[in-house]
Amino acid sequence: MRRTSRAFWITDCQRGELRNTPLHAATDQSVLVTTHYSGISRGTERLVFEGRIPESERERMRAPFQAGEFPWPVKYGYSAVGRAETGPLAGQMVFCLHPHQDCFLVPEDAITPLPAGLPPARAVLAANMETALNGVWDAAPRIGDRITIIGAGVVGLLVASLCKGIVGTDVEVIDPAASRTTTLSRLGLDHRLSAEEASRERDVIIHASGHPKGLETALTLAGQEGRIIEMSWYGSTTVPLMLGQTFHSRRLTLRSSQVGTIAPDQQPRWNYRRRLEKAMALLCDERFDTLINGESPFEHLPEHYADIVKNPDTLCHRVSYC
Repeated sequence: MRRTSRAFWITDCQRGELRNTPLHAATDQSVLVTTHYSGISRGTERLVFEGRIPESERERMRAPFQAGEFPWPVKYGYSAVGRAETGPLAGQMVFCLHPHQDCFLVPEDAITPLPAGLPPARAVLAANMETALNGVWDAAPRIGDRITIIGAGVVGLLVASLCKGIVGTDVEVIDPAASRTTTLSRLGLDHRLSAEEASRERDVIIHASGHPKGLETALTLAGQEGRIIEMSWYGSTTVPLMLGQTFHSRRLTLRSSQVGTIAPDQQPRWNYRRRLEKAMALLCDERFDTLINGESPFEHLPEHYADIVKNPDTLCHRVSYC
């Protein structure tokens, strides 16, 4: 069995490198996974890359199997797909919440086999789909609801696709990037380039743009007793918000959604494994391939990473290890 692996480490502000990483001693309960792909989650990984994780949130923001401490050096990431080489799932393709690394040892309960019909190259979206699923649970849209999603990043597009699947819903996605229109069309979603083009009096608005102005827009579009779900995370950035005007008279609800906790209404029946398994099952739809719009070899990650996380056109960028 290999004694070392190679992993991508963020070593300083906006700098990264591949480092040899020792593999801890194998046990009867551990599994060796050889990585085939990992996915870069641009929003969160950019905050880590730029050192913008607030000190108050550093413990809560730790990724599974993270090494090092914020701000750096740190080994970070949470979307790895590979082949189990040992254990009861040996020979099967599995998903693991693990940083970018060419092979790793983890406990058996940390890996989840891919369902039939989910290609490994698409399975890098599993963590994003899990976040989207939890966000939709928090929003609790109903049959016939008028729903607006602000922000056509990966999570926003997955949220919109899930909402579109609810019978009778009217779903709009707001994003100023005209380049997103083709992707939205492939997913069967309606694109609005600005708040001026968007419909008003919405029942549910889910904000996933990562920009404070998007949250301001949400307040202007919500109808009476409308629900606004905030899925963006701003790190150490202060977000000003106008809570005058119609916020009180319309009795709007503004609440956060965070994947680290299962939505309260689901907690009595769902655990993290069941949620992840459902997220992967939902990805058995070839339309979601459109959300992966770039790929780089693992060996080139240090030289490409900055451009990937800073490029606003990046959706999910896939890292290939084969």
